[in-house]
Amino acid sequence: MHPLLRHTDHRTAPLPKKPWVGVQTWNDLLFAHWRYSVQELRRIVPSELQLDLFEGEAWVGVVPFWMSGVRARWLPPIPGVNRFPEMNVRTYVRVNGIPGVYFFSLDAARRMAVWGARAAYHLPYFFAEMAAHSVGEKVHYKSRRLEPPAPAEFRGLYWPTGAVRNEKSALEAFLTERYCLYTVHLARVYRAYIHHLPWPLQPADAEIDALSVARAQGLELPQQKPVLHFSRRLEVLVWPIERIHVTTGS
Repeated sequence: MHPLLRHTDHRTAPLPKKPWVGVQTWNDLLFAHWRYSVQELRRIVPSELQLDLFEGEAWVGVVPFWMSGVRARWLPPIPGVNRFPEMNVRTYVRVNGIPGVYFFSLDAARRMAVWGARAAYHLPYFFAEMAAHSVGEKVHYKSRRLEPPAPAEFRGLYWPTGAVRNEKSALEAFLTERYCLYTVHLARVYRAYIHHLPWPLQPADAEIDALSVARAQGLELPQQKPVLHFSRRLEVLVWPIERIHVTTGS
């Protein structure tokens, strides 16, 4: 048994019965979240998915980070594709009562990762020129998509402003503690589970110079400053995607 599987009480989705198939580590991750119009999200999120709201409000997130140690369960890391930046634009949905993440886009700096995720997980991955490096506590991050829809860019720096909190607020848990993703392909709904320990969140600040990655997917982010959180490192187990039947009214 993988050591992470000894700790499952915090999950907001059931632990899959099938074996996990991959492992990866997420590093220097920023959660940047904006309140967003429920009506606008309903227009662009597939109708098969129920929007998940917090106190009646919808949220959209932009999440830059970099991956390391990416490998299949029974294989060693492959040089050249086991470490790269990635960034996603997301919102929150439910299917059959189970909360999860819906991705509008995922940008990655490795073509093989982009092609593999598109084919295996039906996810909207795009190849981008990306870089992430730290100077002290600050993470300098830039991404520029190299294929349509573009322009889709993120450029800025972000950093933690305090220690890891032992307990999360209800909103922090809603935005971060999610253990599956949903996607819709050819009118069919698919789900893929993940597992990790509870997020070690820190308060954060950021200076964002360019942010067109959401607009490229039809999302016009509000002008106000987003809600920001930082996490230094998290190891993640990944399960294969599976088609699911949506219960009426779920």
